[in-house]
Amino acid sequence: MRTLLTRGVVGVLLVSLAACGSASGNPTSEFTAQQADYWAISRLQQQFHEATSKKDIDLMMSLYAPNATLTIPGQTAVGKDEIRQFWLTKSEAFQPDNRWISETPAYKMEITANGDKGTLHFECHYFDVAGKTVVVYLTADQEVARIDGRWLITDMVVGSASLKP
Repeated sequence: MRTLLTRGVVGVLLVSLAACGSASGNPTSEFTAQQADYWAISRLQQQFHEATSKKDIDLMMSLYAPNATLTIPGQTAVGKDEIRQFWLTKSEAFQPDNRWISETPAYKMEITANGDKGTLHFECHYFDVAGKTVVVYLTADQEVARIDGRWLITDMVVGSASLKP
């Protein structure tokens, strides 16, 4: 009798839990999915700074959608070929003589995600390893999209920033 009662209680609990977990509008699963999107979008920022610090053009280009745009004051690069040329020929961060490390303060990063679209804002602080000084600081505002299961930059606009907390 005791075994029958225990099995009955366990059965009721399992049915209750299954019913809660199968609802498509479950706030917990939506929160988890949104957090996963935020994490994936934040990885774009991490990989961006890794690419500039290591001068890794292949990593940098893996962050952009095929028809992405990159706008810096006075110039817009359209598509991955033009964006690659910008990084290799015009970006100070990729110049062979510069030994810079790039990072962003976490509190200066903002992310939004809504379905397969989102935004990413961060500041870039470039430090000269030899001189141990901040040499460049910029903002980057990006439109991002989930394309074939990956978050990619579709539009990046670079602007000036002031170095303050």
